[in-house]
Amino acid sequence: MADETPTRTPAGRGPAITVDPVRRRRVLGALGGNHVRFCYQCGACVGDCPSARFHPGFNPREIMLLALLGALDRLIAPDGIIWRCSNCYTCYERCPQDVRPVDVILALKSLACEDGTAPAEVVEVAESIRRTGRSAPVLASLAAKRAQLGLPPLPPVDVAEIAVLLAPEKAADAPTHPPREEGA
Repeated sequence: MADETPTRTPAGRGPAITVDPVRRRRVLGALGGNHVRFCYQCGACVGDCPSARFHPGFNPREIMLLALLGALDRLIAPDGIIWRCSNCYTCYERCPQDVRPVDVILALKSLACEDGTAPAEVVEVAESIRRTGRSAPVLASLAAKRAQLGLPPLPPVDVAEIAVLLAPEKAADAPTHPPREEGA
């Protein structure tokens, strides 16, 4: 499949999907490597996926295909199916080609955040972590319950350390996947 030429699926084989080479390169760039191109749609990622079992329409294999085609509009929308992924890494362990479907989904979630299309709930939790170091507020009732159970108060969170972790990386410092041999 050439990156330069948009193509469509043959008539009668499901809905036509146009390959978007620019968006496809964006997805591949977000992943930091070409390993995703080794997906041959075997479906091993779907076998034990809890999200596929409990969320109709969630299918890691389809997400991989749409990512390879560059169909970002369908994937990174606020109501996109990627937000149903539980990040359990089962697909990562099952993939015979080491494609790392969960890494693809996480990269898509990052692209959605960059584009401002992440669901409001996700943005709210991320902002809470950035601001307080916690995904949910520590209520007085929790502190009272901890005291009642003889537990110490929750320690403060160093939000300065979180700010360092969340700071944008320089391209030269960004982690990359090791190069992959074609025959591997």
